Amino acid sequence: MMFESGLYVVATPIGNLADMSQRAIDLLEAAEIVAVEDSRVTGKLLHHLGLKKKMRRYNDHSGEAERESLVAAARGAVVALVSDAGTPLISDPGYKLVRSARAAGVPVYTIPGASAVTAALSICGLPTDRFLFAGFLPNKAKARVETLTELGQVKATLVFYEAGPRLAASLSAIAETYGDREVAVARELTKKFEEVVTGTASELAARYAAQEPKGEIVLIVGPPADDVAYDTGDVDAALREALDTMSAAKAAGVIAKRFGLERSDVYARATQLKSQ
Repeated sequence: MMFESGLYVVATPIGNLADMSQRAIDLLEAAEIVAVEDSRVTGKLLHHLGLKKKMRRYNDHSGEAERESLVAAARGAVVALVSDAGTPLISDPGYKLVRSARAAGVPVYTIPGASAVTAALSICGLPTDRFLFAGFLPNKAKARVETLTELGQVKATLVFYEAGPRLAASLSAIAETYGDREVAVARELTKKFEEVVTGTASELAARYAAQEPKGEIVLIVGPPADDVAYDTGDVDAALREALDTMSAAKAAGVIAKRFGLERSDVYARATQLKSQ
């Protein structure tokens, strides 16, 4: 198979190496340079395919000089961009390289394939007609809640990547912010111990607090219900009562859900009342 010179964004397996497409294999065989996140990871894939290739590291710490060098090479040769697993640029490095190549008039091609986002959505049983992929939630509790609050009114299924040690905390924050929306945890997709667990955020938070999961995780949160009937009444009075037994963050989540309000607005009011 003949390939024109340019930059090729090449999807690689997220677990099972048999998921590598024949076109992707042909492209890597034709590539003069393979830009990689981690040469040790991609080296194993290339070895599996029986290929020996010149690899150059390209990751979040790569600067303009590395980008310019790869773009210059792609003017007259086949340059492949891969990530450690799945489709490059999907919560992985690469967009600056693609942007630079396009700005320089260098052709950019896609060799599509595996993606943990779409793989998890396809088997989780939650709505897929509209979804928002939001990468990793912040590590710090306050920033995590702020991000969830910002996304809370999006009328779509939410998709996050997550790490095992943080999963229970993220699920607890989701339960606190959204109430008991249905969620799914997809783990180790395409690998030997693949599993998808569904339930409410609070149920799964308890499950994974008791036993920390291993492996790569996709966390999926169902969309907000359209037909929720909200209580009416004095928001401040309800907030004051909730603040007697809850933190400002938790009280805001409970009262926002009860009255059908933006959680961020209720949280701001809760902090004012608490300071008083």
